[in-house]
Amino acid sequence: MKYRLLIWILWPSFLVAGMAEGLLFTVIHPQDLLFFGYHPELSDEGIYTIGFFIIWTFCAVSSALTAYILPGIESPENKEIDRGLI
Repeated sequence: MKYRLLIWILWPSFLVAGMAEGLLFTVIHPQDLLFFGYHPELSDEGIYTIGFFIIWTFCAVSSALTAYILPGIESPENKEIDRGLI
């Protein structure tokens, strides 16, 4: 169940991160970015890669938080509480 939960969190966040990166770097070119007043000494592909992993991390944290706060389901027969996904 833990591996399935990991896939439920990482796969949708991967898809959303791919779309978000495409939209972000369609509007902003990596050479236009400044970090603390300096241009990064990375290639465009390096900035795309780092940007993707940062966006993917934020999306995965959002998905994990959603899975964590899902309410449990009370079964009517035994009055036991299903604690949700986690």
